[in-house]
Amino acid sequence: MKPAKKAAEMTVAELASYIDQSVLKPEFTQDDIKKYTQEGIDFGCATICINPASLDLVSKMVEGTKTGICVVCDFPFGLSTTESKVKQAEEYCSKYKIQDLDIVANYGQLRSGNLDYVTKDIKAVVDVCHKYGTQVKVIIETDSLDKQQIIDGTKCAVAAGADFIKSSTGFFTGKENVGATVEVVQTMMDAGEGKIKVKGSGCIRTQEHFFKLIDMGIDRMGIGYRSTPVVLKK
Repeated sequence: MKPAKKAAEMTVAELASYIDQSVLKPEFTQDDIKKYTQEGIDFGCATICINPASLDLVSKMVEGTKTGICVVCDFPFGLSTTESKVKQAEEYCSKYKIQDLDIVANYGQLRSGNLDYVTKDIKAVVDVCHKYGTQVKVIIETDSLDKQQIIDGTKCAVAAGADFIKSSTGFFTGKENVGATVEVVQTMMDAGEGKIKVKGSGCIRTQEHFFKLIDMGIDRMGIGYRSTPVVLKK
């Protein structure tokens, strides 16, 4: 949604409310997770985006703060069975207070044109999460898709009742990574027709890019722990 004022006029707190601070590196130690989670909390980020194994640790850290938890599910490939994805979502949402769950769509099926499969796979997870008041963001890995497939993936997420469409995992290999370009974000916005929020993720590393996406009307952004201080600098 278009903001009431330009990003350049916003306070650091207002800017931070757009950020899911990514703390997802598989090699992170417990001390690393604590450090970058606390930095995100101190900045006032919307959520800390974490792997499920970090839930015990991070849930205690965000308690009583304005920062929530965003947990990834079936990440980063999205290739579990639907039944497995549902069980994962049920486990996380039933045990922890989770603001957002970011599920990876089966983008191989999306690239194959099997849109009914993609929609049903997403909807099964959405139905579980919504029982617990958890929002669902659907990652379609846009670097693997052409423009029509990005449009199709967005429409699948809308049909499944998801809350957000999201561009990238940040872990895609085999092709150039461009992530949440202006063009990709605009394509998702146009395809969503105002029926779904948009999260840009991947390669948002400069304040200029960050501000541009806010001014376009993006709803949330996944920002790496190294880039959060860069995009928020005043």
